[in-house]
Amino acid sequence: MAEHTSSSITIEAAPADVMEVIADFARYPDWTGEVKEAEVLKADAQGRAEQVRLVMDAGAIKDDQTLAYTWTGDHEVSWTLVKSQMLRSLDGSYLLKPAGGGATEVTYRLTVDVKIPMLGMIKRKAEKVIIDRALAGLKKRVESGAR
Repeated sequence: MAEHTSSSITIEAAPADVMEVIADFARYPDWTGEVKEAEVLKADAQGRAEQVRLVMDAGAIKDDQTLAYTWTGDHEVSWTLVKSQMLRSLDGSYLLKPAGGGATEVTYRLTVDVKIPMLGMIKRKAEKVIIDRALAGLKKRVESGAR
């Protein structure tokens, strides 16, 4: 089983407000540094994305990938790789838990396997950078009230 990387952050907003930002893929280029384009390819009956195409640019790594999303209630979303130029697999999730005082603890879990050989230690460090940037961007976006 592949090792995963995870990290958590507390955001001063209700879980529903955090999930609203997470679910708004069209706005990802506004607050995630690496996502340059996001397009919902398929949505469920409730209008939540089931399949999303993302064009990524993380400096040396550029990728065009499609991810499949699974929504578990209003407090969890997970995704898995459908296709990619650079990745063999990608599994991730956001788990939201009320943290008291109207805040939300957000845990981001990520497992990535790239097509090019890479030491496990370096891969996990890259995963940690991706997670930390995503959580910081999410926190800033939610707490700024930009929705």
